[in-house]
Amino acid sequence: MDVEVGAVVEGKVSGITNFGVFVDIGGNTGMVHISEVAKNYVKDLKEYVQMGQAVKVKILSVSPEGKISLSMKQAEAPEKGEDRRAPRREKTQISRGADSFEFRPKQQENLSFEDMLSRFKQSSDEKLGGLKKAGENRRTAQSRRKPQ
Repeated sequence: MDVEVGAVVEGKVSGITNFGVFVDIGGNTGMVHISEVAKNYVKDLKEYVQMGQAVKVKILSVSPEGKISLSMKQAEAPEKGEDRRAPRREKTQISRGADSFEFRPKQQENLSFEDMLSRFKQSSDEKLGGLKKAGENRRTAQSRRKPQ
């Protein structure tokens, strides 16, 4: 069988390793890397495929040495209304207190430079105060542990 890059073909699973799945496609064997098996995170390939199972794969590339790279997740037709591109995420601003991490959407405000500088100084002072306090707590805890 002649392999054509971009073609979606059916094959049989001929081997399963911890890093991917080997698929026999008409006399040629190609490999589906673990990252190309499913859209979600794959920890154990045996949860997704079994030896001898018929699978639909897309041919991604063929190296000069004859190695065939395959994808199972790209062979799937996108569901109705689904976009293959990565979803757009809302811009977030990370606000970090001394011990907490809080994610909040970036606010779209029209602030003057002086107002932005004032906010930056205030948040910077809060963060430095938290760091200094944490450092003092660490030092006092260490001094209690040392025998005199």
